[in-house]
Amino acid sequence: MKWFILLLMFMLAGGLWLSMDTPATDYGLDILEINRIVKTIEETWPDALAGQLPKSPVKYGFVPDGQSIYKYIADRDTMVDIFVGKQLVGKAVIFNGATERLNAIRTRLSAIFYILAALLAAVCGLFWFYQYQTILRPFKKLETFASRVAQGDLSFQLEMDKKNRFGAFSESFDLMREQLAAARENERLANISKKELVASLSHDIKTPVASIKIIAELYQAKHNANAEMESIIRKADQIDLLISNMFTATLEELKQLEVSPAEITTAELEEHIRASDYQKKVKTFSLPECVVTADSLRFRQVIDNVIGNSYKYADTDIEVSGGFDGDFFTLSMRDFGPGVPSDELSLLCEKYYRAKNANGKSGSGLGLYLSKYFLTEMGGSLTLKNNGGLWAIMRLKI
Repeated sequence: MKWFILLLMFMLAGGLWLSMDTPATDYGLDILEINRIVKTIEETWPDALAGQLPKSPVKYGFVPDGQSIYKYIADRDTMVDIFVGKQLVGKAVIFNGATERLNAIRTRLSAIFYILAALLAAVCGLFWFYQYQTILRPFKKLETFASRVAQGDLSFQLEMDKKNRFGAFSESFDLMREQLAAARENERLANISKKELVASLSHDIKTPVASIKIIAELYQAKHNANAEMESIIRKADQIDLLISNMFTATLEELKQLEVSPAEITTAELEEHIRASDYQKKVKTFSLPECVVTADSLRFRQVIDNVIGNSYKYADTDIEVSGGFDGDFFTLSMRDFGPGVPSDELSLLCEKYYRAKNANGKSGSGLGLYLSKYFLTEMGGSLTLKNNGGLWAIMRLKI
């Protein structure tokens, strides 16, 4: 800015000097030559009337008396009266060239003005380019950097250039980005550690729960304590299911949850349903014979979740049926409970979502979420609907 102002002042001073250096109008009258011309015309004035004027190095003319002299007055020419005797016969006009000189001065001043204007435009352009390179362009880079960081892109590096006015700021911003990236990575690692801890605890808890179930079954067999031991076994199964859901959900977030579809028969599906129905609420059913693509272990978890929800929220008989829909085998399971409000139906398969009728009942909101995830990974789907109870419709590829 300092050099820009100094350059402008230098240009203005140069323009003023060039303007003031313009030569002033100097008529340079040769008095002796003019007197000679006047005397000669007075002596031979009839020749002057005829246009025959004495030769002279001075440019002049003769205007007879009575003719207009306004033009010569406007041109600032010198006029001398010509008398013959005492009679005025005309005027000798000495051409000073004032008009030509004024035109030359105008041309000179115009040239100075345009040159100064061009120089000023060039200097302003250079000044703008310099400011763009040192201020505007670095600032736009900072603006882009801030926008990318605000969007969560911490891999975007800011170009370092200590020559511009924002060099120190650029370095500070990039250090901030590195610190944010490090903090995010630490947070990610901490979350992974927490999830691994949950997965580890879930896995460890399953062992004593399984032991409790086995002991209860043995005690039931020895002492024929059906009602009490049946209750303990059911609660152990319920705890095992909740722990399994928590374990599998944690593994899914850790990207360690594997689904390995294979060819299985509908007879195996029937076995999974009967094995999961420990309260014996599923009505007698038979599935059409075919081979489907499914992961047997994960499908058993799906059935456990669907039947467990029916036990918990409907506590009615369960109707099972099978059919075909194009290239898919359709397994429908229906209870006869009140169902779920229509505005909540689409949310039941969301992670951790629990319907209003779940108040006061145990659960984590993961069962149906995992069931849908498993079926999707098998190439199938899970659909829920209300129609005289809650329907769970599972589709598997044939």
